[in-house]
Amino acid sequence: MRLRAVFSAILFAVHCSLFVSPAGAQNVVDEVIWVVGDEAILLSDVEAMRIQGQQEGMQWKGDPDCSIPEQIAVQKLFLNQAITDSIEVTESEITQGVEQYLENMISVIGSREKLEEYHRKSISQIRADLRESYRERQMVQGMQQKLVKDITVTPAEVRRYFAALPQDSIPFVPTEVEVQIITQKPKVAQEEIDRVKEELRDYANRVNNGQATFQTLARLYSEDPGTARRGGELDYTGRGMLDPAFANVAFSLTDPKRVSKIVESEFGFHIIQLIDKRGDKVKVRHILRKPVVSDSAIVNSLARLDSIRTSIQNGEFTFEAGASVISDDKDTRNNNGLMANITQEGRTSRFRLADLPADVAKAIDTLAVGGVSAPFQMIDERGKTVCAIVKLKSRTEGHKATITDDYQIMKNVVLERRRADRIHEWVVSRIKSTYVRINERYRNCDFEYEGWVR
Repeated sequence: MRLRAVFSAILFAVHCSLFVSPAGAQNVVDEVIWVVGDEAILLSDVEAMRIQGQQEGMQWKGDPDCSIPEQIAVQKLFLNQAITDSIEVTESEITQGVEQYLENMISVIGSREKLEEYHRKSISQIRADLRESYRERQMVQGMQQKLVKDITVTPAEVRRYFAALPQDSIPFVPTEVEVQIITQKPKVAQEEIDRVKEELRDYANRVNNGQATFQTLARLYSEDPGTARRGGELDYTGRGMLDPAFANVAFSLTDPKRVSKIVESEFGFHIIQLIDKRGDKVKVRHILRKPVVSDSAIVNSLARLDSIRTSIQNGEFTFEAGASVISDDKDTRNNNGLMANITQEGRTSRFRLADLPADVAKAIDTLAVGGVSAPFQMIDERGKTVCAIVKLKSRTEGHKATITDDYQIMKNVVLERRRADRIHEWVVSRIKSTYVRINERYRNCDFEYEGWVR
């Protein structure tokens, strides 16, 4: 411990040294402001997190000049423990997370070119920078989850907790709804399917004949936004994580130089190229093409749903019977059309309005309970155009939580409080056993965790 302190003090002194500018004047380009264990926190780290927080709309507790370096220091404590405890994040998780983050950033800033201009880096460079920070963030989350995984609460504890709460501190439960849905997939013309297949055959021939690489064609033509930018590449994936038809072809491939036959999945039509196999996982590239649904097909589907709605309103059959027999939505068909909301706490039929697909939320906005919407068009979670009608099964207006009606919500509140307490206790304990050195100007900060200043 003493050797670590000596090493860290030297590190602190070296990084706090002044750099000489070309003009000869001395300016502080960067400096170490904290040392936590063997880890230095630079002023540039704080500024980078401040900018990221502004981009993501983060709110800091108290003075950001104090809370940001403290937050970085806490993350380093978790990260060091995650490394010690061998908390792992797969390359597939990192790739998927970084791509999703990039897509969100591009959506916010307006275009890929604007994002590159803002960061003064290419997308490839931004992606490379994000990978390590995303890995560390996931390792920290994994460590936190490990620390609190054994925390449970009993109904008696939940009742006692809320009995002691002042009325103005009882949580407010937003309006929640239950929604049933019947969908119809507009029929795609055979001519359109033939056109898409012909395009994919052309791509395969060009790759097999050496006229183009699979990666180039994927970037140009694939309609899978998550992989197109990576040349169509899917990282090592198990069979159970893939569409069954896609998996059957992907796992049957043996020659990385050849392109698969055309395969139809629930997302569209694909051609696939093998990269590697490792145990029970496969790494492939693919090009996805989606047949375009014609306007006339959409009109026909909407008309059929309008007829179904009329029959339901006339009492010829129930919405539930229609969902079980007529609906094309396999996820809800076996549950009378009832939509499921899958959250971290589990599976429920209740949705907050903000958690529903936008088109569904709009359709039920003015419905009375038991009402059936007019037909509408939407894009489903697989990226396909579908037509739908929905029924508002129930609506629970926003209200202060009660133990009888909102036990699960109250239980989650108590659980989160207990977890937060466990995390706080762990951080304070780690601070006590870790070498810490703080720049003088931070010693009067009002920190969230005690023990930094010694």
